[in-house]
Amino acid sequence: MSHNAFGSMSAEPLHTPRLELEPLRVDHAADLAPVLDDESLHEFTGGQLVTTAEMTDQFNVRVNERSPDGNEAWLNWVLRYDGQAIGYVQATVTKREDDLTADIAWVVAPPWQGQGFAKEAGRAMADWLLQAGVTVLAANIHPQHDASASVARSLGLRPTGAEVDGENRWELRR
Repeated sequence: MSHNAFGSMSAEPLHTPRLELEPLRVDHAADLAPVLDDESLHEFTGGQLVTTAEMTDQFNVRVNERSPDGNEAWLNWVLRYDGQAIGYVQATVTKREDDLTADIAWVVAPPWQGQGFAKEAGRAMADWLLQAGVTVLAANIHPQHDASASVARSLGLRPTGAEVDGENRWELRR
């Protein structure tokens, strides 16, 4: 697959009734690192807390919106509620056989969880991806992560019965 395999697919600003979804910029690390500095965010997903400097380094790679080999489109949006960064949504888009598949994920900082923000942002991202030509939306969700399962269900994803690294694979095929 060439670097042009995804055409002009590039994150665009998105809006919902309560949220602004801003395409990722390196300077977002300063806003996100403090609100994502909570161990509970890693309970089901693993990983560890990162400093603002480490997040800045990660964002320096992600803002390119393509994997180094050009086989994946990396689309990331920072969620803002009343101007405050509260989390992010992301999609890794790949070409698999005849499908354009987006593996999607969402993270909302604990103070804003339970208010429907992940569903609202996930819906905005999913609608945008489907309009951009994605034919499969997918998410890998820990079997005990009821909140993420609820978000996936609200987006129309259903469990496939497949397991990826101990997580259940959910999909919506268009």
